[in-house]
Amino acid sequence: MRETDSDTITIRRSSSTDRSALERLAGRDSQALADDDYLIAEVTDEMWAAFGIRTGLLMADPFRPSGEVAELLRMRAEHARDGAPVARSVPPLRRLLARRAVT
Repeated sequence: MRETDSDTITIRRSSSTDRSALERLAGRDSQALADDDYLIAEVTDEMWAAFGIRTGLLMADPFRPSGEVAELLRMRAEHARDGAPVARSVPPLRRLLARRAVT
């Protein structure tokens, strides 16, 4: 499957309907799911990573190139937690997607 520039990263707060998907993600990442509110990163409607707002627990799908997506979540959660401005930059989405493309 070839990824395209039209792929988007969606960052949103988790809801009660995300619990089973969060448990699967935690299992893939060999972690226990903490009782927390999570920010979720989805790429083309698939959960790639989640970040616990209070605990700082980061879970990422090891079968996806999710490092930069996880960093976006960490920065967003930090901003949501204390309102601090985001100081670190992340490579543009286009570069992230280019790395994911299968040729």
